[in-house]
Formats: sequence, structure tokens, C-alpha cells
Amino acid sequence: MSNPEVGTLLLSMDTFICPKCGNDNPIYLGVRNGHLYCRKCIAFNGAMAQGGLLFPKKVSFSISYSLSEDQKDLSHKVNENYLSRKNTLIHAVCGAGKTELVFEVISTALSKGQRVGFAIPRRDVVRELFQRLKSAFPSVSVIGVYGGHHSRIEADIVVLTTHQLYRYENYFDLLIVDEIDAFPFKNNELLQTFFQRSIKGHFVLLSATPSVEMQQKYTVGNNALLELFSRYHGGRLPEPIFAIRLFIFKYLFVIRKLRFFAQTKKPCFVFTPTISVCEEVFSFIRWFVPKGNRVHSKLKERPEIIDAFKDGEYQYLVTTSVLERGVTIRNLQVIVFDSDHVLYDQAALVQISGRVGRKSDAREGEVIFVANRVSESMEKARDEIRFANLHV
Repeated sequence: MSNPEVGTLLLSMDTFICPKCGNDNPIYLGVRNGHLYCRKCIAFNGAMAQGGLLFPKKVSFSISYSLSEDQKDLSHKVNENYLSRKNTLIHAVCGAGKTELVFEVISTALSKGQRVGFAIPRRDVVRELFQRLKSAFPSVSVIGVYGGHHSRIEADIVVLTTHQLYRYENYFDLLIVDEIDAFPFKNNELLQTFFQRSIKGHFVLLSATPSVEMQQKYTVGNNALLELFSRYHGGRLPEPIFAIRLFIFKYLFVIRKLRFFAQTKKPCFVFTPTISVCEEVFSFIRWFVPKGNRVHSKLKERPEIIDAFKDGEYQYLVTTSVLERGVTIRNLQVIVFDSDHVLYDQAALVQISGRVGRKSDAREGEVIFVANRVSESMEKARDEIRFANLHV
């Protein structure tokens, strides 16, 4: 490359703004065939949604249970906010029925011929939610878009991972984003940019554990914060029990509890902070408690194992955070192994606790934090759950 060309490129680097992600930091720029490109979002390539014309339509939806009065009231408020051109943050406890709270506003948007997106960080949850929305809105087209599944990217309702939002620039009239506090969306600048650039109209955010800063942000300006502390069936959130054990006694405690749950025919998740701990714990307890398995992000057969667990083939699963959200199992019990680990912050422990008691005919269950000590996050998680239960 000649010196004049080099000079031109250097000048361009100072003014370059990536049209896909908005990056203007030269440290993320590269050069290919004499042209600049953005290394920050280079992995995000593929077909882009074109946004053809949609027409207003009559839309109806079905819910498998009757909404509580609190749910109905909040659902109406979300709809009113959207019609008033307000963005909304819904702070609802685990098991409050957050998804059903947005069915009304989805129906309103579709009836106006508007485009609706429902984004979630994890594709496991996308697959499950896609089926729920397809069943709830039978008269409209619903598709799921995630890694390896994006041959069709446009429909009345697009259920997608937050990674796939890059395909939808200035596209969604209504965009709903669930689990905004979950990895990998949380604190991910690139995904946050895709989220902002995909919005043509307004959005609704859903979370059981929004940060204090997030809640404060949605009490000012053209935003709205809506809260729901009761579960859809009226039951209370399970309050965690602390079991402080050291060394081998942690394993022995887990084995004893799993045997008890097996005798009472109650399935159980044993959460672990890392993949290595997951493998280690399962390798030990499998010799003492049969009918178990483990799941984590590196296991390709994870969906099959989870389905087998739901069908009753396994009594327990040792798991990482992959089952922290979006899973509802009747009579589920939860053990959090090494709950004092640095990876378990307050929000994660609250989310994990929320896996228990989610069914109306099985509202009770045990949540046990097994640790070497009582951490600050453990105490804060318990305090948050107690606070929510005071408002039930």
C-alpha cells in the first residue's frame, strides 16, 4: 500500500463509525483489501430484515390460566404506556407470570399492523417461549430466530436471542426484552447497541431482579416502572435455608437431601458455580444417588437431558446457570452448592430460588444454600425475598 493510501486510511480511522454497531473506537478497526472494517461486530453477519408492509388485523390470544387482579391491572398499565408512547420496565418476582403480562400490549401492536419482537439472552429460553407465543397467538405468524436457526427472519412476532437483534435495524414498533439482567446481555455494550438500533417505536423490559440504578432510571422522563411482588397463583417466594458445611460434609449433606427428595418423589436441581465444579460434584454423588445427570453449556446433548428430566427419567440434575431461568418443573427442589462463590451475586441467587414453587398445585418447596460461610450476596438475596413476601 502506498504512503498516500496509508495516510488516507489513518485519517479515515479517526472519523470511521461502524454502520452496524456504531463503534468509533480505532482500537477495534482493521484493514482488509485497503478498506476499514469493524472487528467488534465482524462475527455478526447475515441476512437483514427488510421490513415490508404489514396490515392491521384482528388479533386474539389465549392464556392457560386466569390472570389475577394484580396481573390484569399491570397488563392494562403496560398497554396504556405503549399507547402513550412510553417505555416500560416491569419488575416482577420470579413466578409472577411476566410473559403473560405483555400479551395484551402485543395484541394491541399487532392490531395496528405493527412489528413485534420478543428478545431473550439465551436460546434455550427462546425455543420454549416461541412455542408458548405460537400457541397463545394462533391467528398470527410467529417464528424463532437464534444461532443456527435463522432461515426465516420476518413474521408478525419474532422471538429471538439478543444476539440476533443486529438483523433488525430500525425495525420493531414494539420490542420486549426479558431477562435484561442475564448473561450475556447484561453489561454487554455491543448487544445493548443492537437493542437500541433495532427499536423503531417503543419497548418493554422484563426483570425479576433489576438493579437499583435501572429502577431509578425508569421513574423519570418518558419511562415507567411497574412492579408486581405476588406470584400468579398468590403463593409466596421460597425463602432460602442456609446450610453451612465444610469440605466433605458439603457433599454428604447434598447426598442426604437428594436421597430424601427421591423418597418423597420430588425432583431437584443442584446448582454449581462453574462447569468444573458441576462435573466434580456429579462425579462424586452419582455413586451414592442414582437416577441423576448433569448439564452445562459445553454439553451438546443438554436439550435431550433436560427433556428426559422433565419426563421423569432423572431424579436430579447437577447444573450450572444454564437452568437458572426459563424452566418450570412441578415440585422442584433446589440446592445451591458453594452458594458463597463470587459468581453468585444477589440477583443470581434470587433467580435460582425462583425456580421453586412455580406451579399453582405445588407452591411449596425447599431452597438450600450450601456454603462454607454466609456471604453478603446470600444475605441480600434472602432479604430481597423476605421484602417481596411482605407485599404479597
